[in-house]
Amino acid sequence: MFENYIGQVFDNRYRIEKVIGVGGMAVVFEAYDSVMRRTVAVKMLKDEIAHDTQSVKRFINESKAVAMLSHPNIVKIYDVSVKENRKYIVMERVEGITLKNYLNKKGTLGMREMLQYTEQILLALEHAHSKGVVHRDIKPQNILLLKNGVIKVTDFGIAKLPNAETVTMTDKAIGTVYYISPEQASGKKVDRRSDIYSLGVLMYEMCTGKLPFVADSPVSVALMHVNNQPQRPSEIVPSIPKGLEQIILAAMEKRPDKRIQSASQMMRLLDKVKKNPDLVFKTKKEPGEITKLDMSLKKSRTAAQQKVNRSMFPIIAGVTCAFLIVASVTMIYMVQQLLTENTAYSTVEVEQLVGQTWSDALNARLTAQGYHLNPEFVNSTQSENTIIEQSIPAGQRKKIEVGKTYIDIDVKVSLGMKAIVLDDYYNVRSNEAISALRELGLIVRDENIKKQASNEVPTNFVISTEPAAGSIVHEGDVITLIVSGGEAFTQVTIVQYVGMTEEKAKEEVEKLGLKKVTYEYELSGEEDKGKVIRQDVPPTSEVVAQTTTLTLTIGTGPEDSDQAT
Repeated sequence: MFENYIGQVFDNRYRIEKVIGVGGMAVVFEAYDSVMRRTVAVKMLKDEIAHDTQSVKRFINESKAVAMLSHPNIVKIYDVSVKENRKYIVMERVEGITLKNYLNKKGTLGMREMLQYTEQILLALEHAHSKGVVHRDIKPQNILLLKNGVIKVTDFGIAKLPNAETVTMTDKAIGTVYYISPEQASGKKVDRRSDIYSLGVLMYEMCTGKLPFVADSPVSVALMHVNNQPQRPSEIVPSIPKGLEQIILAAMEKRPDKRIQSASQMMRLLDKVKKNPDLVFKTKKEPGEITKLDMSLKKSRTAAQQKVNRSMFPIIAGVTCAFLIVASVTMIYMVQQLLTENTAYSTVEVEQLVGQTWSDALNARLTAQGYHLNPEFVNSTQSENTIIEQSIPAGQRKKIEVGKTYIDIDVKVSLGMKAIVLDDYYNVRSNEAISALRELGLIVRDENIKKQASNEVPTNFVISTEPAAGSIVHEGDVITLIVSGGEAFTQVTIVQYVGMTEEKAKEEVEKLGLKKVTYEYELSGEEDKGKVIRQDVPPTSEVVAQTTTLTLTIGTGPEDSDQAT
């Protein structure tokens, strides 16, 4: 249906020339900017979600984020139009493929190639972070790879902007869960170190050809990011340099304060490994700081020192143990006394959270009231962002220490029904398409398979789907398949060809779509030279264009004339 836009001119300036991509929210066209005289990409929000508040907010957020940025490794935005009938962004036209597609074809990348791409992504992030913009959705699908090796970071739709309300992560949890940072998965505050974590996951994938965390459901993967340690990359690909592995794992530290702290710091570390692949780091100094291993710190003890140490050890150990036992008993007694006499408590009744809508504002209000919420985002039949379960029932009274502790509650937040972007099954065997759709949890019944004649698509291959390819559907939705029933037959009415010139007759034959026409030539009067003098199917006959045989006889004039053969 997006082909209908080809040839249209948006705002008297952007002439749409072809469709170059269809995503879950938007369609991307190649267009010509008649004012600047250049080819551009026009990303237009789909009609079916153009009035969805969250989708529009994300769309506008992307334009705001990139408008703040100007960097050779970030796709440029030239213009934005958000009108009632049409919402689109005009962007730099980039010829390339996503890094995800490239990885799918190539598998693992060598260290040099991986570093080449990583350094460019870091340059883009360093620029964005310097402007207060946190991408929050770094993944290979959002990295474009040009033919000349240049990297372009794109899709700032859920970016966190400085001093502004930004789009929540919940509407993207399914699509980005394999690269999500622990703080994002937990619904906590994020900063630039969240992008560092996601890039660490991407580096892991580039080096090993595998994702660090994979499970049966998106929620399980998100929990693994929060709780599990990844397998070491060198256990998958032994040739990975130790220093590079250390950088990847330091970028993927669960706690942001222990993680590599910035894009510029990460670039410095990578530069050291690039110059010396045998380099090994240690993680001891400040949080996230990695310094070169200094073997000079390990000083050998003399034999005499070792002998004294061995002889004195039993005595020192006995005295130390006795001291510790007495000190521990005394400390426990004192702490108990202090807690009994001085600690003040208050009793709080747990609020009814089920049914409320999860948002940054709600989380901030509850945090101020002494709640610490641990959200888990799950698919359900409830509306998106609705809290559907809480670990401590509403009305239960909890005793907490005044000013020091909080109520720790696990909540489940609905993502709505599992969202699926419908693939394009054009020219796919109908039985293969049905199997693929059913594996996704979509319903295809016998009555939803409709036959349609086609001259382009072979029999029993898919022509289209309802809803159309690129539409957002949900698990349990019914999909209709339009399947080719074979060649289409067209009824036409034979016209009066006798008297027409040969050229005119051929033109009329083509208009009717007649497939089996034979032209014969015979002597005629001078006045009939080059004209149809006979047809074997009478005028006004109703025939099938694809199967009817028609013979037209053309006059050549008298025998002494130049004859056509």
